[in-house]
Amino acid sequence: MEISRFLLGLCAFLYLYRSVSTESTCKLKAKFNLSGYKDVDKKKVVIGGMFPVHMRIASSDRNTSRVPVSSGCEGFNLRTFRWTQTMLFAINEINERQDLLPNTDLGYVIYDSCFTISKAVEGTLTYLTGQDEAVPNYRCGTGAPLAALVGAGGSDLSIATARILGLYHFPQVSYSSTCSALESKFQFPTFLRTIPNDKHQSTAMAQLVIHFGWTWVGTIAADDDYGKYGIKAFKEQVEEAGVCISFSETLPKVSSPEVIQRIAKTVVEATAKIIVVFSSDVDLSPLILELLRHNVTNRTWIASEAWVTSALINQPGVNSVLGGTLGFGVKRADIPGLLRHLLDLDPYDNLLTEEFWETLFNCTLDYGKAMSRAKQSVKEVNGSLSRVVRGVPGGLCTGSESLAQLNNTYSDVSQLRITYSVYKAVYAVGNALHNLEHCEDGQGPFVGKSCADITKFEPWQLMYYLKNVRFKVPHTGEEIYFEGGDVEGAYDIINWQVNSNGEISYVTVGRYNGSAAPEDRMTIMNDSIVWNNDVLEPPRSVCSENCQPGSRKGIRQGEPVCCFDCIPCADGEISNSTNARACILCSYQEWSNEAHDTCVPKIIEFLAFGEPLGITLIAISVFGALVTIAVGVVFAVHIGTPLVKANDPLLSFSLLFSLVVTFLSSIVFLGEPQHWSCMTSQVALALGFSLCLSSIMGKTAVLMLRAQTLKAARNKAKAAAKAAKLAAAEAAEAAANNVSPDVIVTSTFTNSDANTCADPEVDRITCAHQRAIAAVATLIQVVACTVWLIILPPHPFENTSAQDIKIILECDEGSVIFICGVFGYDILLALLAFIFAFIARKLEDHFSEAKYVTFSMLVFFIVWISFVPAYLSTRGKFMVAVQIFAILASSFGLLTCIFLPKCYIILVKPEHNREEMMKPRAKPRDGTATGTSASLATTATQVAATAIED
Repeated sequence: MEISRFLLGLCAFLYLYRSVSTESTCKLKAKFNLSGYKDVDKKKVVIGGMFPVHMRIASSDRNTSRVPVSSGCEGFNLRTFRWTQTMLFAINEINERQDLLPNTDLGYVIYDSCFTISKAVEGTLTYLTGQDEAVPNYRCGTGAPLAALVGAGGSDLSIATARILGLYHFPQVSYSSTCSALESKFQFPTFLRTIPNDKHQSTAMAQLVIHFGWTWVGTIAADDDYGKYGIKAFKEQVEEAGVCISFSETLPKVSSPEVIQRIAKTVVEATAKIIVVFSSDVDLSPLILELLRHNVTNRTWIASEAWVTSALINQPGVNSVLGGTLGFGVKRADIPGLLRHLLDLDPYDNLLTEEFWETLFNCTLDYGKAMSRAKQSVKEVNGSLSRVVRGVPGGLCTGSESLAQLNNTYSDVSQLRITYSVYKAVYAVGNALHNLEHCEDGQGPFVGKSCADITKFEPWQLMYYLKNVRFKVPHTGEEIYFEGGDVEGAYDIINWQVNSNGEISYVTVGRYNGSAAPEDRMTIMNDSIVWNNDVLEPPRSVCSENCQPGSRKGIRQGEPVCCFDCIPCADGEISNSTNARACILCSYQEWSNEAHDTCVPKIIEFLAFGEPLGITLIAISVFGALVTIAVGVVFAVHIGTPLVKANDPLLSFSLLFSLVVTFLSSIVFLGEPQHWSCMTSQVALALGFSLCLSSIMGKTAVLMLRAQTLKAARNKAKAAAKAAKLAAAEAAEAAANNVSPDVIVTSTFTNSDANTCADPEVDRITCAHQRAIAAVATLIQVVACTVWLIILPPHPFENTSAQDIKIILECDEGSVIFICGVFGYDILLALLAFIFAFIARKLEDHFSEAKYVTFSMLVFFIVWISFVPAYLSTRGKFMVAVQIFAILASSFGLLTCIFLPKCYIILVKPEHNREEMMKPRAKPRDGTATGTSASLATTATQVAATAIED
């Protein structure tokens, strides 16, 4: 007994101590100013709701000299008020049903968040506490348990409330918070929503932009999580696809005319014709009004679901700015009975309803306010209050005004999208409560397979049923279930079209389903879209026009990648696609066409036999060879004549043979180069000229020595003439009895002595020497050419560098050293022949062979000196033509200069082809004498006789 008394006393003491301690430490810091709907009496379960019925909180004076008061709200929103009434309608509908929660009446507590985070937090704390004085961590109210919160409107508001509700594992089902950040179950474990996640909408917007080929877009986002996360996801996806952002602006949450004007100026000056907007209608509305003042047209707006069907944006006159807008709207549905519920409002039922009524009809339901306004009006008119206001004051609502007669956003049920989402959210909570209530003991989901009691369940228990709920929405049949707290991402693609009345109508032109395969997600009817321009084609929005095939994109320094210059592909390069980043180099056998969009085979060029130039050269070559053969025949027929026998006929025939070889070797240069033709042409030409020039050098060597001998004889004759003047008698006697030792005696050729080419008393070298010189000189060339063919022979070669569009088939000499050595040797032979002939140019009188050889060598050098620059300045087959012309010209020059005079004498002037015609003429005044090699002895004798007579 004593122990009991002691315990009772201790408990009393502790109670008193606790009371004193609580009074001394607990203090209420604030009392919230909230408005809304509340019906909890005699209800078994209460559902919370939060709607942004007002657009903003009323401004306060920020005075800190007195106790701060929670701000009120202003800017009544008819659209969101319809959402609020939809929740009330859905709860009433559930309460009337017998198949859903038949034994449970649902109550509600609905607060106005004023589209402001602070008000949303106030409402959340008040809802959890159960009374106006918020006491964190305490449920101070009594009565029905709280089920879940439907709300809280925008994504920012839901993020704030979800962080608080998540601490207590309290379910939240949102109807319009789409921000992708809310999908994190780590941060928001009890958040669910009946509206698609914005990650689907961002993807849908990106695919829409890509679908129409827009690469230059502007973006505008609200300064909240909804706008920031949505536009960020959109940018990431379009930039991966090569789309560039022209400008990116952020709408202020607090009214700022300066910022709005700056954004409007950006839109006006921007070259982007497509503008993507992630914002609520409340935040976007000031910008639209500013754009109307600037008369901004010819822009296509891409709207997010938050404003695509908003009446706040769709005001009279906006069609010039927003006509042709494309946007994404959540699923639409018709809700039978909702319109009647919306129209059957009691204006005196609630403060929010009263404000709605007064806003809608521009009157007041308060008689006192009406009287005050009437008196103020009379005072303003009369200047005094002498006139008594009698009867019903003006501006007083009767309460019987007809909502049905008004055509406004509140009663417009043609586009129930967010409204439908509210309807689904309430039914999701109702079905979860139904499943909780009808749990069978022993089959429950909790510890020991227990069930929760619907009269006193915990929030986390309802959360289990909400996450696993699956039901079909009444009237529509849509199946709802949550996967990670989200529903499937399905949207209608809506086009703003101006109807016959000049009003904007919302026309569905496509669908998007984020759950489908990537290629099947978007279906859009392009022909059904009306654009905000004068043409039927989609607008173009690019920083730079597409680079057509044949050019490539050249990035402008310091500008986005979508801003570029189109640089034509260089010769030999192509691009066969639009907006190619680089040109493709054609293979070495191909070249770019004129448009630089296709590689075409290069022209194969060589000097063919069948083309006119080739035929002409062949004809000339054959003609030259035939003429040379004809000359040889003439010489063979007249081989016994003095002119032919003079200076070794065999060398003349070898010279003619070599000319035939050079003429015919030019033909081998024609046609497509082959291994055999490359070797044959070069070697035949080198050997032909070598034999030709060696023969000429052998001839001129004899002529040069004869000229030197004649010069020595003349000098001796002059000396003898001087001596005779001093001793005429002795000289005469010596001349009569003896042959002067200074006189050279020669013998003339006879027709029977055909094999004799020189007199051993006159010539220091014989025909054998001449032939040996020619043979050795030619043999040296043969050895050089043989070594050339063995070590580095000429071979066919495809020259792709000389001309870009052609492949020139030519012969590669194999070795520059060898070809320079071989033809340099021929030049050396020609130079020696020229020197020998030049020295002997005055040897003969009647027929000066040395003169003709000298002239032929001059022609030979002139031809090849002219050939070098001509050869170097030409390309392709004309190089071969120039080379052949040089061969033919030099061959014709040698043939003509050396053999034409002889043939002329043999055929036309045969009388000159006699020994008598070879005798010298009279001595010129200067004392010099010329003569033929055949009459050299006679000339010397006459010189001595003349000296004696003198």
